[in-house]
Amino acid sequence: MEFDLNGHEFITLNNLLKVLSLVGTGGEANIRIENGEVIVNGAVETRKRKKLRAGDTIKYGKTSVNIINIPGNHTP
Repeated sequence: MEFDLNGHEFITLNNLLKVLSLVGTGGEANIRIENGEVIVNGAVETRKRKKLRAGDTIKYGKTSVNIINIPGNHTP
C-alpha cells in the first residue's frame, strides 16, 4: 500500500495509523506504537509523533505502507 503526502513534508506515525483506519482511535494508535507493534524502516518505533517522510516504510501487523510524495499533487 502507498500513502501520498500530497505535497506535505510529513505525517506523524499516530496520524498515519488513524488516517488509514489501521486502528479505531488515536488512543489505540498511541497504545499500539508504545507497545512496539509498529516497524518503521525495519526497526521498532515507539515514538507516537515520529515524522514520516517520503521514502519511509511502515509495517503494522500484515500491512506495509510506503510513504510517497508525488510532486505537484497537493492542495493549498
